[in-house]
Amino acid sequence: MQTSIQAINEAVQRAAVWVEPLQREIAHTIVGQRGLVDRLLIALIGNGHVLLEGVPGLAKTLSLKTLAAATQARFQRLQFTPDMLPADIVGTLIYNPQDGRFVTKQGPIFTNLVLADEINRAPAKVQSALLEAMQERQVTIGEQTFPLPEPFLVMATQNPIEQEGTYPLPEAQVDRFMLKVVVDYPSKAEERQILDLMATSAPLPAITPVLDPAHLLEARRVADMIYVDDKVRDYIVEIVWATRRPDEYKLDLKPFIRYGASPRATIFLTLAAKANAFLAGRGYVTPQDVKDVGMDVLRHRVVVSYEAEAENLRSEDVVGRIFDTIPVP
Repeated sequence: MQTSIQAINEAVQRAAVWVEPLQREIAHTIVGQRGLVDRLLIALIGNGHVLLEGVPGLAKTLSLKTLAAATQARFQRLQFTPDMLPADIVGTLIYNPQDGRFVTKQGPIFTNLVLADEINRAPAKVQSALLEAMQERQVTIGEQTFPLPEPFLVMATQNPIEQEGTYPLPEAQVDRFMLKVVVDYPSKAEERQILDLMATSAPLPAITPVLDPAHLLEARRVADMIYVDDKVRDYIVEIVWATRRPDEYKLDLKPFIRYGASPRATIFLTLAAKANAFLAGRGYVTPQDVKDVGMDVLRHRVVVSYEAEAENLRSEDVVGRIFDTIPVP
């Protein structure tokens, strides 16, 4: 097994040579927000999607656009509005009167990186148009099903401060996001750098491509090989199980949890931990990898009760208590 792990280590280090150059290239445009950029890379390598929450002006859109330019991936921005229709996303059938046939017009979802901006401003029927694309990586228009290009990532943003004119995301859709990342303000030093870089009417410097989508697909293949010990696998299951049955772990959280994490959380926690190890150039997952990504994988999957809201307990508080209590292997 040791030889096998060494071989995986070498394969990971060969496949991850682009990670640091990519992070440096993105840092030329994006000041700070290293956590956000790393989470986007984890989602790309782990074949997942990202839900971002943060106030306007924190470089959420610019981060994904910069990542697309640096990876030579196709990028589309979808601005969600209350009057949007599902056909505006996936496409529709258009009647051609000349030959009496319907022609398929594919929507903007047929790309590599999709920014679903202010996704909670669109009604449920529009949000649900993304469900098939996010889960099955395909879209059905009329009677035909079309595969989406690979890699495919949806980064959805929602504004936490303007609730007027918004629709809550369905639980089924929220669960399809591998990660929910809360974007915070930059530090004072970072904000000064932002001022020096952005306070100009001149266009931003052009992004130099570092890799192409084929390298990302190869990274996925190698990340799948990363070794996860049985003890780490058990640790992941214990963490997720504790969100459903906290009393079995002597956690007094049962009154505060309405719904625990689904089995999809177990899968995504493992995939995200593997991707985190890949970014570190390691061929094996450690418990710290699980902890590093655990909050972003679980915060949107643990639904707190009214009692928790009355006690000012958030899902992050519940997940934090679980990680503090479950023994680390």
